[in-house]
Amino acid sequence: MRIPRNISASILIKKLKSFGYEVTRQTGSHIRLTTQENGQHHITVPNHDPIRIGTFASIVTKVGVHFGKTKDEMVKELFS
Repeated sequence: MRIPRNISASILIKKLKSFGYEVTRQTGSHIRLTTQENGQHHITVPNHDPIRIGTFASIVTKVGVHFGKTKDEMVKELFS
């Protein structure tokens, strides 16, 4: 599946909540999310609209590594 190109931080945060991520803090335009599922994991999302494609791909890849999935599997689960 192709990576979406027009995803804002608020949409991505809503989608990541299905994986147990919750907002733990915000410093400036960066929002930190934390999950306790499958062990503790932190991810930082820039509060931009839209998020740059490279940044978005990196976030999805890191979340996928934490849950033992590929980037493509994560994109399918988040946006299908």
